[in-house]
Amino acid sequence: MAKLIASALATRKGAIPTLIAETGGLNAMLADSTALPEQVVRDVVQSAFNSAGQRCSALRVLYLQEEIADRVLELIQGRMSELVIGDPGAMETDVGPVINAQAKDEINTHITKAKKAGRLLYQVPQESLPQNGFFVAPAMISIHRIADLEKEIFGPVLHVIRFAAEDMLPLCDEINATGYALTFGIHSRINHRIDAISRRILAGNVYINRNMVGAVVGSQPFGGSGLSGTGPKAGVRNTWRGSGGSRASATTQRRLVETRRFSRSVNNLRKNNSGTVHLIQDFGNQV
Repeated sequence: MAKLIASALATRKGAIPTLIAETGGLNAMLADSTALPEQVVRDVVQSAFNSAGQRCSALRVLYLQEEIADRVLELIQGRMSELVIGDPGAMETDVGPVINAQAKDEINTHITKAKKAGRLLYQVPQESLPQNGFFVAPAMISIHRIADLEKEIFGPVLHVIRFAAEDMLPLCDEINATGYALTFGIHSRINHRIDAISRRILAGNVYINRNMVGAVVGSQPFGGSGLSGTGPKAGVRNTWRGSGGSRASATTQRRLVETRRFSRSVNNLRKNNSGTVHLIQDFGNQV
């Protein structure tokens, strides 16, 4: 879609307009063996199923270190079984409908294919769905590699990959190879590991020990690059102001602020669970 918009803008006469585009992606979260299981479950369910998974930043692929995978998956299944599916206008609703019948059919086809292949780990019972509307029962599917997904499944579907500790950093390269670069989550209590992963991953926004769908417009810069956007961040005032020189200067200043923020956030990692985006990185010019 972003490419179509850019192509249309290029045909206009006069000055070339500036396009800040941000689309979805195969957003991933990695939880190592030091992560707190209950916190991981809370953040995974919020990131994957809030808004019926119809957020550009929603979690699509969860990486679990094999030492904690069974316990975390058990807890996720328990929390999924409690999800209330229904009218998004009702306070008690956790998961609303998807946008239209086509989306519903495509998501259900993906889930059915996984079920036939024996990869469906859990799905909320179909009888809990309202009879009218484009509702999809949230599902959790096991896959071997992120490359198994040919495209983003834009709905309440969580894919799970188990990994060994020695494969942690190489997994970042597999995620980068998808070409998407929007959001990424890390759950760990080891500071140098958080540092290494966040520097290796090419996501536009990296969230540490929290959910990954909470960037606040006007407060935190947000956006991706590659297949997930044009690189520059929207969501803050004066993202594009002045000439090209001033834009470059703004980007440089933003990186300096983010570097300082990361240093502070690592030191205070276990002290702050207030929902703040701990790390926002701009890799727009590197993808």
